[in-house]
Amino acid sequence: MAFFGKNNTTQDDARLASKEAISSILSQEMRITGEIFFKGKARIDGQVTGNVQGEHLVLSESGKIIGDVNVSSLVCHGTIEGNIDAKLVTALPTAAINGTLVSANLTVESGAFLNGEIKSSQQDNLIAEKKSAGVNQVKKKKEADKIS
Repeated sequence: MAFFGKNNTTQDDARLASKEAISSILSQEMRITGEIFFKGKARIDGQVTGNVQGEHLVLSESGKIIGDVNVSSLVCHGTIEGNIDAKLVTALPTAAINGTLVSANLTVESGAFLNGEIKSSQQDNLIAEKKSAGVNQVKKKKEADKIS
């Protein structure tokens, strides 16, 4: 079930992410403590204690991240204990997410566990635009008052 509306850009991102070959894999036997930065598509089968930042991430059922995740797209089968910031998030039935999730496009399948706050990054952009528009209206009114 999709929570946030899809636009053409996020649909294109999803298609590209699904077709891209996985360039990095952290095996199930591996445990990493520290930050991970990657480009392209990565899959985590093991455990990461630290923040993860990159483009397209697949977290398998055996995968676990204890830290924040900042990626373009996330397909989550595993466990995340931390905050997520991604343009596109898909939480599959085996997913367990505990933390704040910020995304422009969120899909949660039946059985997925989400605990925390969910925010639409599109809403943040709308709020910023409204604030900016309000400031511009005040400036225009002050300029009009000066002219009068």
